[in-house]
Amino acid sequence: MNFLSHYYFDRNTTDCYHILGTVLPDLLKNADKTIVLHPEKLHHNHSNVNHITEGWNKHLAVDRYFHSSTFFLTHSHQLKKLLAPVIKSSPVKPFFLGHIGIELILDNLLLTTQKITVDDFYDHLKGCDNNIIEEFLISAGLKDTTRFFRFYEGFKKDGYLHTYEDTRQIAYALKRICMRVWENPFTPQHEARINAILITYRELLLTDFMTIFNEIEHQLIAK
Repeated sequence: MNFLSHYYFDRNTTDCYHILGTVLPDLLKNADKTIVLHPEKLHHNHSNVNHITEGWNKHLAVDRYFHSSTFFLTHSHQLKKLLAPVIKSSPVKPFFLGHIGIELILDNLLLTTQKITVDDFYDHLKGCDNNIIEEFLISAGLKDTTRFFRFYEGFKKDGYLHTYEDTRQIAYALKRICMRVWENPFTPQHEARINAILITYRELLLTDFMTIFNEIEHQLIAK
């Protein structure tokens, strides 16, 4: 799941460090895809560092349930089949588009149906002390935190997730993600066709997209 879908499961949590932990694996991946940390069993003498660890583990659990769900397997496959014909001359793999596309649609739906707000999410991140975050990262084995914090400060300042509120921007968000792997993933024509498919698919999911969130919440409770 993407940033805002992860946030949904802890939308009523007041602990900013736990919230940060629920999205930190993806923040690190965005900052530097070569960073690989496994702090799942990290225990620290500072409670806020441990709260980040708890959020991290929540992230892993949510992704595990989501990626094995019938919802994800069905819709990512259907979206892949719809997108494949319109990106034939693109280097991007259709299965990658199906995977990321469904996650971006879910983020958009959470926002446009007022299940969460972007500002609340960013407020949590801004409430965290960078010294605590650095202590977590160093304790988890990251020797140099410079690249992460350069990305992280830009991520908070940019407020890019606000664009997810605009359904017409989903294809652009998808292109930005693809640009981390492929230098020129789409032409303007690709982007327009992808956008049309994503908008139509969003309408298909609008009435029952919450079933996957409810399903995962039940699994988390039963864990």
